[in-house]
Amino acid sequence: SDRPDPRQMEILRRLTPAQRYHVAMRIHADARRIKAAGLRVVHPDWPEEKVQEAVREAFLYART
Repeated sequence: SDRPDPRQMEILRRLTPAQRYHVAMRIHADARRIKAAGLRVVHPDWPEEKVQEAVREAFLYART
């Protein structure tokens, strides 16, 4: 489902702004790691530099 779980939303509402910021940063870092892992599977011949460059570009040009 595209709708957030009400229980999760309640937990997030109780966090301080600083805690919400840290949660967002963690989600962002996790997304970048997942993207890099996927690129390594699809392009096993790419050096790590190329993988990280592709990750940067993917997040730079991501649409909301």
